[in-house]
Amino acid sequence: MFNFRDQVADAKDATVSSLKKNIHDAEAVLDSLAASGDERFADARARMRESLRAARDTLTDAEVALRAKSREVARVTDDYVHENPYRSIGVAAAVGLLIGCLLTRR
Repeated sequence: MFNFRDQVADAKDATVSSLKKNIHDAEAVLDSLAASGDERFADARARMRESLRAARDTLTDAEVALRAKSREVARVTDDYVHENPYRSIGVAAAVGLLIGCLLTRR
């Protein structure tokens, strides 16, 4: 059965995980530069570390907002489908037909 909530949650989790991995990798690069002991990069490392900290905070805020918004969208969609099952089936069939027509044109 097609579960929109699960797919949205999986896509969101994959995106957040990817961004967290990128931040972690950038921090690892900074740590390796710090281990080199070259003082010429000290200011650049400090600025980059602050930028990464800000990016991590922004990502956390965005993750919380995205979770709340995706829950709300899923709830509203679920309510609509339960209140209008025949209309929902008709819309889904029309969209499927349109996609089928577009794919067969290629």
